[in-house]
Amino acid sequence: MDVYEAVDSRRAVRAFSDEPVPRDVLERVLAAATRAPSSGNLQPWHVYVVTGEPLAELKRRATARALGGDLGDEREYPMYPAKLTSPYLDRFAAAAAQRYEALGIERDDPARPVKIAALNSEAFGAPVVLFCYLDRTRGPGQWGDAGMYLQTVMLLLRAEGLHSCPQVMWTMYRETVSQVVGADDALVLFCGVAVGFEEEGVPRLRTGRAEMTETVTFIGA
Repeated sequence: MDVYEAVDSRRAVRAFSDEPVPRDVLERVLAAATRAPSSGNLQPWHVYVVTGEPLAELKRRATARALGGDLGDEREYPMYPAKLTSPYLDRFAAAAAQRYEALGIERDDPARPVKIAALNSEAFGAPVVLFCYLDRTRGPGQWGDAGMYLQTVMLLLRAEGLHSCPQVMWTMYRETVSQVVGADDALVLFCGVAVGFEEEGVPRLRTGRAEMTETVTFIGA
């Protein structure tokens, strides 16, 4: 799979099969991802790979919190700005409507938030979840590095025939995650990434993207 194909086929998959992911594949991907860009070569990411019974236990605990109406732990960083304006709000609303319609959750369903949280806390059935942490003293540059690192990981997963779904949702249950992975208090949870083989026979969602001309300006050419 060439890099263009990997980029084009990468999407947030929300239905995984229970087929296990071989450890040697994960090790190969994560070893190669160490070449991701990193300002000053700080390589600020700390990654925990959770699978098997520890992941099953984490899913049980998080799902119990979600179904119990737990609003989650206090956020350590905002997922989105307090006020989204156009065109960002328009893109967000359109994608959200597509995403949860594909999952069979109606927009006006009063139980929608709980259902969404429960699906997320199950990692959509993924047999592996990567949890990416950063030293809480790091700044915006290192958060940018972590994003580039995770994108590199997700593209390499496509080269291995695997899919992924980045989940900032896990920060809502960061204390539960920390209890399972044993993360140091000096670290802050950036996000989780569900990893696995896509389940066959389920609707496949591919959200739209803004035209290149909406976000790119050529100067001097």
